[in-house]
Amino acid sequence: MNLTHNKNEDQYKLALSEMRQRLEKIYLGGGKKSIEKQHERNKLTARERIDYLRDGNKPFVEIGAFAGEGMYAEQGGCPAGGTVAGLGYVSGRQCMIVANDQTVKAGAWFPITAKKNLRLQEIAMENRLPVIYLVDSAGVFLPMQDEIFPDKEHFGRVFRNNARMSAMGITQIAAVLGPCVAGGAYLPIMSDETLMVEGKGSIFLAGPYLVKAAIGEDIDQETLGGAVTHTEISGIADYKFKTEQECLDEIKKIMSRLGRPEEAGFDRIAPQVPKKNPDDIYGIMPADPTKTYDMLDIIERLVDDSVFGFGKSKDNHPWEQAVGEAEHYLKFVTKPGQIVCDPFLGSGTTGVAAVRLGRRFVGCDVDSKAVKTAKRRLAQVR
Repeated sequence: MNLTHNKNEDQYKLALSEMRQRLEKIYLGGGKKSIEKQHERNKLTARERIDYLRDGNKPFVEIGAFAGEGMYAEQGGCPAGGTVAGLGYVSGRQCMIVANDQTVKAGAWFPITAKKNLRLQEIAMENRLPVIYLVDSAGVFLPMQDEIFPDKEHFGRVFRNNARMSAMGITQIAAVLGPCVAGGAYLPIMSDETLMVEGKGSIFLAGPYLVKAAIGEDIDQETLGGAVTHTEISGIADYKFKTEQECLDEIKKIMSRLGRPEEAGFDRIAPQVPKKNPDDIYGIMPADPTKTYDMLDIIERLVDDSVFGFGKSKDNHPWEQAVGEAEHYLKFVTKPGQIVCDPFLGSGTTGVAAVRLGRRFVGCDVDSKAVKTAKRRLAQVR
């Protein structure tokens, strides 16, 4: 029995268990009472909407679940940054799904909410993925508006990204399932398709109470900015539905009609599970980050069939991957699309020859600061 292996395994499994417990709390959003209130209004939660919309037989990868964790305690917190989002499939088409969590401060935007949404848009643009917005938001969290609006990477850039994606031909679909107020009202209008739920969805810059305070006029929410107003009078929305489910079903139909995306230029092969047990990684990776370990043992438990090809080396020995005079000092373990430092060699630090080798995979500039630093280190070793 390897006591060190068992100790490492216990510590990592404990850390994983703690992470899952934190996630379970995050998944509750604003809490069980807020979820119950959402259901009393005949509305689904953000996570329920995503589960209904996406293809159940395909993976959904949530992004930014820990955004906002431990932040804004004085305001009651902001689990997942007030937005549930990730990469999933709708009608067989991969897309980015972004859903406001109405259980968190009525879906209001905190500074971290804007930051998270901007990153989600960037991922969609970088990968040319359609974006589906499930809107149910009270707009910007006003007590913190000075931290949300003014700067380049703040709230306003969301709409700039809307315009850019439109120019790039990236499909954007917005389902207005609840309030869509103030600054947030621009997002669905700038999307390609806007769908609204009668009696629930609304789009306006200011609600009935603010209209009353500003000009003394009494007006109800539906007349001011409801589904009938925007589909039959203003024309900024395209569809109206009686229920959320009908609205989400229409999104599925729209997604099924999108044209095929450009191919990546390579063929996929059938994946194979590693021959070596991935669970062994718990014990191989030291719980103490100062301890060394064999990176090859990790890689062989991650790659298909546990087969791993090394980069070129002077004499093709597997532990001499680096090319040139640094090969006995600093090494890379490489594979197309994957570069990792070997902690057995030079404590995992990067040398000039290793960088030259890795450059074939990541486009590293040989005149970069990293290479200059490695050259300096080599001179010291000599």
